[in-house]
Amino acid sequence: MSARDKTISDDAISLSEKGHRQVIQVNIVRLVIYVLLGLLAIVSLIPFAMMIINATRTNGEILQGFTLIPSNALMENYDILISYVDVWRGFLNSLMIAVLVTLLNSYFSALTAFAFWAYNFKGKTFIFGFSLLLMMVPGQLSMLGQYELASNLGILNTYWPLILPAIAAPFTVFFFRQYLYTSMPYSIVEAARIDGARDLLIFHRIVLPVLKPAIATQGIFTFIGSWNNYMGPLIMIRTPSKFTLPVMMGALSGSPVANNLGAMYLGIAISVVPIMIAFMFFSKNIISSISSGAVK
Repeated sequence: MSARDKTISDDAISLSEKGHRQVIQVNIVRLVIYVLLGLLAIVSLIPFAMMIINATRTNGEILQGFTLIPSNALMENYDILISYVDVWRGFLNSLMIAVLVTLLNSYFSALTAFAFWAYNFKGKTFIFGFSLLLMMVPGQLSMLGQYELASNLGILNTYWPLILPAIAAPFTVFFFRQYLYTSMPYSIVEAARIDGARDLLIFHRIVLPVLKPAIATQGIFTFIGSWNNYMGPLIMIRTPSKFTLPVMMGALSGSPVANNLGAMYLGIAISVVPIMIAFMFFSKNIISSISSGAVK
């Protein structure tokens, strides 16, 4: 073997060893990342595990400390809970409001975002900027005005003051508008108009399917926000049978149920179930929505 061939062979072996070391380093880094993600997942799941397990334990068992072994006091805690509050009535009230709020918020926000994206009209920039300004105003500041308006309209002690304001959602409009700019070429709308399609048909047949991941993402956040809303129902609703589940759970703090931690944990678990189900079904859409702008 000549000196030149030997040098080439040594270089090839060196490159092979270098590549092998790089693969090992990449695998080690990947393993460390997976371990850290696994630990974070376990830490995130611990509160839910504690909540579910404690819902099956008696008050004395909970005070003794945490354990991963469920007990047999689930029905006893359930009987104590429903003896003081109609938890399933509150569950249905919250579910009805949250579903309607999510549907109205998603549809009308998508329609508004389509108008900001597809049309050029006078004052468009000012109106959109003003809607962004409204995002900076805390919702608590508008509660007094909403109460006065609901009182003048005669819709207090109904669910309408909790549902109708969801139609105006500045952040959802902003999110949908930016999603359209990054994910949908305007030439598609122009082609549909040339073919004779009206704007409402374009919106329902073309724009809404494109917005599906964004609607799923914002729909989850809207559903969770409406489900956990405590101040709105507490101010707008006076009849106990119309209370939402968070208001009913808040009322338990001054009742004898507050002394039974198992019943309290059970009520909290019931209130968390719809949120967990919604997230499990739409989590893939959240990921696709976040990554949609990566490749245009």
